[in-house]
Amino acid sequence: MPANQAKDSLLELALSHGLSRQEYRQIQPLLKREPNQVEVGIFSAMWSEHCSYKSSRLHLKKLPSRGERVIYGPGENAGVVAIDDNLALAFKMESHNHPSSIEPFQGAATGVGGIIRDIFTMGARPIALLNSLCFGPLEEARNRYLLSQVVAGIAWYGNCMGIPTVGGETRFAQCYRDNCLVNVFCLGLVEQGKIFTARAGGVDNPVIYVGSATGRDGIHGATMASQEFDEGADQLRPTVQVGDPFTEKLLLEACLEAMGTGCLVGIQDMGAAGLTCSSVEMADRGGMGIELDLSRVPVRERGMDPYELMLSESQERMLLVARQGSEEEIKKVFEKWGLPAVVVGKVTPDGNLRVMKGDQELASIPTPLLTSQAPVYDRSAKAPAYLDEVRCLDLDCLAEPKDYSQCLLSLLASPAIASKGWIFRQYDHMVGLNTVIRPGADAALLRVKGTAKGIALTVDGNGRFCYLDPRTGSGLTVCEAARNLACVGARPLALTDCLNFGNPEKPEVMWQFSQAIEGMRAACQALGVPVVSGNVSFYNETSGQGIYPTPTVAMVGLMQERSRYLTCWFKNEGDVIVLLGTTGLDIGGSEYLNIIHGRVQGTPPPLDLGLETGVILTCLEAVEQGLINSAHDCSDGGLAVALAECCLGPDGQRYGAKIALAEEMRLDGLLFGESSARIVVSLEGENLSPLQSIAKTHKVPVKVIGEVTGNRLRLGRWIDLRVEEMEQVYTQSLEARLATEKGERGR
Repeated sequence: MPANQAKDSLLELALSHGLSRQEYRQIQPLLKREPNQVEVGIFSAMWSEHCSYKSSRLHLKKLPSRGERVIYGPGENAGVVAIDDNLALAFKMESHNHPSSIEPFQGAATGVGGIIRDIFTMGARPIALLNSLCFGPLEEARNRYLLSQVVAGIAWYGNCMGIPTVGGETRFAQCYRDNCLVNVFCLGLVEQGKIFTARAGGVDNPVIYVGSATGRDGIHGATMASQEFDEGADQLRPTVQVGDPFTEKLLLEACLEAMGTGCLVGIQDMGAAGLTCSSVEMADRGGMGIELDLSRVPVRERGMDPYELMLSESQERMLLVARQGSEEEIKKVFEKWGLPAVVVGKVTPDGNLRVMKGDQELASIPTPLLTSQAPVYDRSAKAPAYLDEVRCLDLDCLAEPKDYSQCLLSLLASPAIASKGWIFRQYDHMVGLNTVIRPGADAALLRVKGTAKGIALTVDGNGRFCYLDPRTGSGLTVCEAARNLACVGARPLALTDCLNFGNPEKPEVMWQFSQAIEGMRAACQALGVPVVSGNVSFYNETSGQGIYPTPTVAMVGLMQERSRYLTCWFKNEGDVIVLLGTTGLDIGGSEYLNIIHGRVQGTPPPLDLGLETGVILTCLEAVEQGLINSAHDCSDGGLAVALAECCLGPDGQRYGAKIALAEEMRLDGLLFGESSARIVVSLEGENLSPLQSIAKTHKVPVKVIGEVTGNRLRLGRWIDLRVEEMEQVYTQSLEARLATEKGERGR
């Protein structure tokens, strides 16, 4: 082929896989020669948004990531924080949005598989999973199909692995119709002296491929996740990986056993961009080079060329760097578990990724060109034009409900608020016998066997708030997660995030992103919660229509004495019900405004970080002193929904309440407004004075609003409902909406 034609062909290849013309033109001066096909594929993967974080890197540096308990922060496969002098937790959250929108079962399943590998790569045994899911309205068959298949994929992979899924959240809005969000979180436990990192080291140390053979599934998955969809998105199905949890279970046990031999120097999951990303990142972190011989790579399909071998994202594969001379010992460990372990390369001192096939050199690239010297953009940002319109909410033109009891039932039936029991029942949340608080509470709680400690975890996001004000909305998201932990009695340790946004090349999206980072930073600093890991998912758009800006956070907390844990349900007849915090006229962006009036308008509740901190500390100290019997934060649906949920405990724990509220504002705002920094607690009357003393110390308002009594929720003269009636609506509504889904795929 003539030289000019070859250049044009490579340019077309680069453009088809996500590189811009300008980026492609940067490669030749960096390499000081024209790249070949394999090298173009490597650059396109490593410079993709998914791998390089080229649009977000400048902003992510603003997030606080250090703390006295932080062992490893961002930059490793997972963040690691200490819980005592010996044990630590490894955790991270990732997205699998694009694959799940195309092929929901395998997209969600392999998302779970990938995040599990990130955790045991650190030497930690995975002990729990969470997820955060967003879909379009359930009135459409396609959205019901996506929900059912995503949940089935998550359940299949986690259950087969024997890792409990202990909680999560699910939200619905029209903007997620063509771009559902599937964010998955995994938590692992590790001894501090047994933590591993993804760094290559030791010249001539062997690079060993372990796990499943390589196929053609998932090729260009990283590129696909770095671009918008159009109406032909279904044709991208071959870029979605296919998972096998039974192989991953063997891989987990084999890797942990191999780590115990003392033979390993570093270990990395073959996730996005497969063999390319794992080898490049290990070499770069260790300041070394890696030479690979593709003729040695195990394959399951004939005729795979070097380009495919380097970019395949086949699942359940890892890359190890072992000490020279330990190859046979490593192979024996993996043979025991029925898995191949093949030496496919070696560590080199020159800092290059060198790809060979026998004696033939296929690629040679200095790794910094693919990592630290990859493009970084400070993209332009401007506030979206829609804000002026959607932030205008004229309450004088908003009719109040005629029947507040029926209004509360409608909110309890809304998919975002209604019980997610239909989802949780598909997950094995008790496997491992560590689960103390099951799904459905403010936060899950796990025991740390052999200790009195408890680990609490929660996941939260609110796209509506962030659509109206991304800075305030993201700060409120962080604070809600911290309140959820406080409600079970756990002090926040750290968080991981999954930042879901539209096309970063649009200034309006970059403004949303930068504002969200600022809001998260302020909240994390105020609460003393570092961000130790995370993920950015851009390009969640189809045909130019993007999702709400949806930053999601998963926060982990520690209880020194887990026997003091609380749940949100009322416990005793006659207990006093108290509201910590203050209520404002905060209808903007609320679920009430969305469900009852069909509007996403106004502004989110104001964020008072001083009050948030005070409410959280008041609740924590009250739990630790044994003063309160239940605690539940106010969020979606406001005070009325929070009180209703407090009545809906498990069998034998269902109590009504009689509530008295002063009409200090519009009634719908009082009942259903979503003012932040509020927690409803119940306690014995004799403990009220000590609680008030704690609250006074932290400058937190305390208001007695009622008592636990009977089998009805009586809220002033406006709401009077039997607990059984609320329970029926709350527990059956989501399943009823899905009853028409019989495997129909829809579109």
